[in-house]
Amino acid sequence: EAPPERGGEDGAPGESGVGGGGGGGIAIVGRPNVGKSALLNALLGDGRARVSDVPGTTRDPIDTVLSFDGLPVVLIDTAGIRRRAAARDRLERFSLLRGIKAMERADAVLLVMEAPTGILTQDQHVASYALEAGKGLVFVINKVDLVEGEEKTAAAWKTRIARAFKFVPHAPLVLISAKTGTGVRKVLPAALEVVGRRRTRIPTNELNKVLREAMTERPPPSFKGKRLQLNFATQAESDTPTVVLFVNDVGLLHFSYRRYLENKLRARFGLFGNPLKLVLRSGEGKPASSHAAPRRASHKAAK
Repeated sequence: EAPPERGGEDGAPGESGVGGGGGGGIAIVGRPNVGKSALLNALLGDGRARVSDVPGTTRDPIDTVLSFDGLPVVLIDTAGIRRRAAARDRLERFSLLRGIKAMERADAVLLVMEAPTGILTQDQHVASYALEAGKGLVFVINKVDLVEGEEKTAAAWKTRIARAFKFVPHAPLVLISAKTGTGVRKVLPAALEVVGRRRTRIPTNELNKVLREAMTERPPPSFKGKRLQLNFATQAESDTPTVVLFVNDVGLLHFSYRRYLENKLRARFGLFGNPLKLVLRSGEGKPASSHAAPRRASHKAAK
């Protein structure tokens, strides 16, 4: 389950998103009728965005290739994603699968919701799909022109987001009205910042230092007289930020302690808006000066 490390014998370039080395692929997803197409049109109306006229630059009819502040960006518009339980006919099943496929091709996901109806269970499902696919995530609250009072404020929505999406507390939030244009200019910069962060390369020495400091500050819990010990850590070659930990026993990492380490790494290296995968292997790993990936047949990986 662990991807090969950079530069090792097993190392191979991971599959990249549609954006390649440019701005990246950004999927616009959400429930039906929340304003995804209106957002796409509003983004294309931004003076900083220019639609590409180069033939053959899209991989799907629903893709829109544009240049934003000089960066090539692919906007992937999707049909509304409904809950699996509600996808009873072929059309809805097709829409669901197409939406998930679009997310799998993207580097980041704009999860569009609407202010009048608030956050629904379907929105949580979509966020889960994005996380499972290892994609960056930006919350977009549309139609703020249709609500009043605190419903228009970022503070109120941050509280709602934190409560409804406890499993993804690191994603940025943008409030917009695709109809009036309010906040639209903040959407692509937020998404591109998330894409940029997912391409961060963490220095191996610094990575090991931060992890050891975190484990000293709050030691791992013991289980049957044994405690997790870190031997070495390295960043894996992967489109999703992934850190491989070589430890004494892969079964000693408790879920809550995994979350603690993830939060420490995300805060230190600015990986906001992106899932962070920790992959465990038994063994010593390799010293930081080595360029070869560990190749141990007996290693076990644990999520």
